[in-house]
Amino acid sequence: MSIVLDCSATLAWIYPDETTDAVLAVFDQVIHQGAFVPELWRTEIANCLTQGVRRSRITAIERSQSLSDLANMGIITDNQTGKHVWQESLILADRHRLTVYDATYLELALRLSLPLATLDDDLRRAAQDEGVTLLGK
Repeated sequence: MSIVLDCSATLAWIYPDETTDAVLAVFDQVIHQGAFVPELWRTEIANCLTQGVRRSRITAIERSQSLSDLANMGIITDNQTGKHVWQESLILADRHRLTVYDATYLELALRLSLPLATLDDDLRRAAQDEGVTLLGK
């Protein structure tokens, strides 16, 4: 079974000080079965890794290698995210007091009936309230 992968789980795989056994299990699943991400995921990952370079958490070379590794995994960008942002995602954001960014991951997991891999506590609580299976942590 595939999963919905969020930015926090992805970054935990990239940054060694955040990597846990649960995160490694998530990425083993991503490598073997792929994952789905909303349209904003690539921008969010690129921005977070750029901040990591600026804060000397990683080098520009490590950022490039991480992006290359991610690009070679079976991660599918959902092209329907934008159609759901102004309705379903906003409703979820309001209901659970999430950012709209985080609500897009929850909306995608609900729409595709897939588990959600996230380390974000607010998003995990919201997913639990919505009956979504959680991975990571």
